[in-house]
Amino acid sequence: MYLDIGKKGVGLLAELFVGKLNLGDKRKKGRDEMRSDAIKKGLARAPHRSLLKADGLTDEELERPLIAVISSQNEIIPGHTHLDKIADAVKAGIRMAGGTPLQATTIGVCDGIAMNHEGMHFSLTSREVIADSVECVVQGHQFDGVVLIPSCDKIVPGMLLAACRLNIPTVLVSGGPMLAGQDKQGNQTDLNTLFDAVGQVTAGTMTEEECKWFENTACPTCGSCSGMFTANSICCLSEALGIALPGNGTIPAVYSERIRLAKQAGMKVMELVEKDIKALDLITPAAIHNGMALDMAFGGSTNTMLHLTAISHAAGCPVTMDDWDEVCQKIPNLTRIAPAGPLHIEDLNKVGGISAIIGELGRHGLLDGSALTCHGTMQEWIDACPPVDGEIVRTVENAYSPFGGLRVMKGNLAPDCGVVKQSAVADDMRQHRGPARVFESEEEACEAIFGGKINAGDVVVIRYEGPAGGPGMREMLTPTSAICGMGLDHDVALITDGRFSGATKGPAIGHVSPEAAAGGPIALVQEGDIIDIDIDKGTLTLEVSDEELAARREAWVKPEPKYQVGVLARYAKLVSSADKGAYFG
Repeated sequence: MYLDIGKKGVGLLAELFVGKLNLGDKRKKGRDEMRSDAIKKGLARAPHRSLLKADGLTDEELERPLIAVISSQNEIIPGHTHLDKIADAVKAGIRMAGGTPLQATTIGVCDGIAMNHEGMHFSLTSREVIADSVECVVQGHQFDGVVLIPSCDKIVPGMLLAACRLNIPTVLVSGGPMLAGQDKQGNQTDLNTLFDAVGQVTAGTMTEEECKWFENTACPTCGSCSGMFTANSICCLSEALGIALPGNGTIPAVYSERIRLAKQAGMKVMELVEKDIKALDLITPAAIHNGMALDMAFGGSTNTMLHLTAISHAAGCPVTMDDWDEVCQKIPNLTRIAPAGPLHIEDLNKVGGISAIIGELGRHGLLDGSALTCHGTMQEWIDACPPVDGEIVRTVENAYSPFGGLRVMKGNLAPDCGVVKQSAVADDMRQHRGPARVFESEEEACEAIFGGKINAGDVVVIRYEGPAGGPGMREMLTPTSAICGMGLDHDVALITDGRFSGATKGPAIGHVSPEAAAGGPIALVQEGDIIDIDIDKGTLTLEVSDEELAARREAWVKPEPKYQVGVLARYAKLVSSADKGAYFG
């Protein structure tokens, strides 16, 4: 049901690029003019060639374009354990199309494993490390093009940031989502089931034996976690950005179709090299708009607002929270994949994947059809997209909501921004007013929640967990899932300058900016202050007078950095606020 890139092979796509697309002064580069000539051409490069021949390369291979294949394969992250197979398929595609692939690897952190301990400080931090490492290896060896192979939360945007900096022919192909688990009644389960289960065991509504069964079954295959969580959200958005082929975000990791897609990605990067089509020819203001629109339509992780904002900065076309709010008001929410509903990415894949959503949005004039993708124009893609099934992906006329799945929140508690996944908030919690319960860290909050010290009506405030103050802007899936699992999700809201997992549901408002460490109003909240939340209006109000807030600000003392040495110390000094994408400018 996808636009089948492989049906007519490379020739069709070459035809699209040459015959149909207006590429201005873009021209076909000859094999006598390559970026990699800097390391392989001429007498002075004899030592360089000798080192490359030590890798086993022949003169014939050195005459071809050198293509970097950057994988984040490792044995820790389930979304990445199989990326060696994806890389092998990509390299096969490159060779079929006349290139020479050379593989390198970068790091990755599993957010699920890093959750709720010191390790989470390093997750968002790793995004910048990944971007830097990809930039270093590609620039250091002057590759002609690059295929990026990530899967999970920070690895995908980290590689996309690098792509923008490098600005060479680039294709991204992920490892694909894992299949959902099943409970004993046949209902789908996922990692979030376990986080909720911990709260249920604590509340006495589930046995440890029942929890153990979910532990053994909720994550049944390799791949990125099965819901519309952060990893799958950003892999899907890569399609809208034009840098990934259709199907990238939804074809399951264990399907043979994923291997075929990887081969097509390898062939595709060679076409881009031949036509000199670079990353920033794809990631343009039009593409960023299309990505934001798609995000609202499928109700992605709140982290996508962080990552896509950072990518827009790297691409030289920065967006603001006002831009996000404007898109939210214009784009309807067409699908509700977990945690917003019971279905998973495999279900979206069955009805056409992202192509189905793209087609529906495009036919209603909600996308910029002029944007260039790695497989043609956005309009050509729209024209080839399947109709929606009407249930898993709804029509615009029958949307779940006329507004996007994500919402920007502002007010005197969040002057610059807060964000919430409104598609995953129950109707009875879209407005909430209650007393603040203030905690200086995630650990303090979790101790109170699991200790039964949070009451119906409370607003849990977790601060000093922002980009600089955390540092690293930790995810708060443990406290939000504990609230849900203990049956308080219809009675308790949570606000933080940290962030949330894409699996988070309920009235959880993160990314509050300015953060507490920067002296933002969230640092001035006191126990018992009344906080008013109105998601429909997009307002977040601390019911304290301006005079009282001024007095509290005068008395506020900026805390010492939590880390004095190492990567976290450097990160805290360099990182921007959440409303800027926690981006290194």
